[in-house]
Amino acid sequence: MGRYDLTDAQWERLKPLLPPERPRTGRPNHDHRTIINGILWIDRTGAPWKDLPERYGPVGTVSSRFCRWRKAGIWQGILEALQARADRQGRVDWSLHFVDSTIVRAHQHAAGARKAGGEKGGSATRRSAARAAASRPRSTSALKGWASPSSSA
Repeated sequence: MGRYDLTDAQWERLKPLLPPERPRTGRPNHDHRTIINGILWIDRTGAPWKDLPERYGPVGTVSSRFCRWRKAGIWQGILEALQARADRQGRVDWSLHFVDSTIVRAHQHAAGARKAGGEKGGSATRRSAARAAASRPRSTSALKGWASPSSSA
């Protein structure tokens, strides 16, 4: 078992939340546990897909399974089920919310760069107070819109 692999206890909690191991038609799938361990390796190391160790299976298989499950909502379902379980056990304090901005990259203009021949940000970035007040807050869900576990898919 590798450093980033699921423990047996973690796997037993996760296994019922996944689609069936064997498809009804076509070639048999690679084992879900190995694929998930590969996805976790990518997520935890931040390495590009091409650097995935061979023990996790073919890169194309691991990355396509990740993307298929993302599109099918499997990851969102896993997140919600595990959060609900932790909540039932009293391990979640829903009054605490935070965002760690150390991983958020800002656009060059957000860092104070000035446009050539104009004011910082320019007139296109100004909004009226009424429009700003009417705008809705955006979701910061951990998995919503997550294209890949690393920045270089």
